[in-house]
Order: sequence, then C-alpha cells, then structure tokens
Amino acid sequence: MSRATREAFGDALVELAREGVDVVAVEADLSKSTTTAKLADAFPERFFNVGIAEQNMIDVAAGLAVSGKVAFTGSFAVFATGRAYDQVRNTVCYSLLDVKIAPTHSGVTVGPDGGSHQMVEDIALMRVLPGMRVLVPADYNAAKAALRAAALNPGPFYVRLGRVAAPEVYPQDFEFEVGRAYVLREGTDVTIAACGVEVSEALTAAEALALEGISAEVIDVATVKPLDVATLVASVSKTGRIVTCEEHSVLGGMGSAVSEVLSEACPVPTRRVGVADVFGTSGEPAELMEYFGLTSTHIVAAAKELLG
Repeated sequence: MSRATREAFGDALVELAREGVDVVAVEADLSKSTTTAKLADAFPERFFNVGIAEQNMIDVAAGLAVSGKVAFTGSFAVFATGRAYDQVRNTVCYSLLDVKIAPTHSGVTVGPDGGSHQMVEDIALMRVLPGMRVLVPADYNAAKAALRAAALNPGPFYVRLGRVAAPEVYPQDFEFEVGRAYVLREGTDVTIAACGVEVSEALTAAEALALEGISAEVIDVATVKPLDVATLVASVSKTGRIVTCEEHSVLGGMGSAVSEVLSEACPVPTRRVGVADVFGTSGEPAELMEYFGLTSTHIVAAAKELLG
C-alpha cells in the first residue's frame, strides 16, 4: 500500500488530540494540502489559520508553545523553512520552544509546481540550527509515528513530509525512536543509507544488487539529527563502503551529515546520491526522480562504482 507521508499529518494530530495531548496546529492557508484540515474539522478550537503569512505562523506557534501548547506548523517546506527561517532560528530554536515544524511538499516529487516550490535545501537549513531535531520518515506509518514522537518530546522538531505516495516500509504499529537509524536489510558488501522516499528505492536497489551477487545493507536514517553514529559505524566497519541517497541536495543534507561523522569515526569510500547543486524543474514525480538521478537504478550504479 502506498500513501503520502503528508496524509499522516492530520491523522496524527487528531489521534493525539483525542488522547489528551495538548496539540494545536497553526496553518498558512494550506490546510487541505497539508491535511491539517482534519484537525480543524475534529477540533476547531485547536486550529489557527493565519493566512498566507508563514513568518507569522511560526511566531503564533511560538506564542502558543509559551502558553503550554504543543504547537505544530504546516505550510509547504519551501515556505516553512525558507521564508520563515529567521523566526525558526531566533524565536523557536533560540528559546528551545515546543514548536514542531512539519511542512509537506518537500523535495522534487512536488512535481509540476517546479523549482520555485521544490525545496531541496530544507534538511541543510534545519540541521544546522542548535536544538533542532530533524526527522525524515520513509512512509505513512513512519510519518505518523514520527509526528507522535515529536509531539511527546519537548523542544523544536523538523519533520519532513512529502506530497507523493510512498510504498509502505513499516507496519501500522511502528514506534519511532528519535535518534535511531533502522537496519532494514543486512548485508556485507556495501551500505546503503537512505531517508524519506529514497528508502524504498534503496530496498529495490538492494534486491537488484543481490541478483548480481552483491550483498547490500540498507539503513533508514530516519533521524538525520541527532544521527545514530553507532549503527552507521557498525555497518561501514563491516561493508567498507557506503552510498547515501536522499531526495535533497547533496550539499548539506543527510549524505553530508553521514559523511561528516564517518570522516572522523570510520572513514570509508563514499558516494552520495541526491540532487546536484541545482534547482528543481517542472515534471511529474517519476520523471523528476529519473531526471535528478534518484531512482534505484542510480543507487545500484553508485554501489557498483564503489565496488570497482
């Protein structure tokens, strides 16, 4: 079953509210697209639409957090992290407020909206902020669990959600552990570390490599910050090489984070699959995955290149 991770947003908020968690959502006029409209329908007193004013959205959420609420913000990734960066940095993170920034429509799979709306720099922007935790769930079930984990852990979180349907990787009862990377397939020849929609591509790549006698270990780096360094080091100590893959710029994203820690803890040959130093472009999601070199075929090629 395939469902977009954004669909988990509204579902998770409604469940949390019904369980007595004091969640609220602050939206910038995109509640149907982000699915926060589900909370507005079920608990209208917990929903605040500030209009097309993303900076105000963050500040209103900060005020609600100061008053004791667990405040989630919506909008699209390009607006929630780009247009409102000053508010995220100086209002939310500087004071370590209980604000959860969970925008949808991240990456190139936004599709025909084009490069202006395809945010491929958001992980880089968010992970450098002191106090910010960065979660990139792989499917609907992981996204729902990640949103729950963000709600129940105090302080700032960035939860990256997408527009396109993603294949199911985790069961419905999956429990997300902040700071943990998940080994989804064990292997001995090469490590493939992925996040978000690239996790299913990595698993497909591992199956293709197995047909050629290559044993690939697949790790879901669901928490980009803080990284699960122990799991990554244990894997590359065994395989001796790693491919990182993400629907994000190769500059500053998950691949960069992994490369940074491994360069100190356990240096190994590395290839990074991601969007090159370019903006996105208009196209259908599948076309763009191919155009930007993000498919399982490209992951296979990177692994085989490492293997010589």
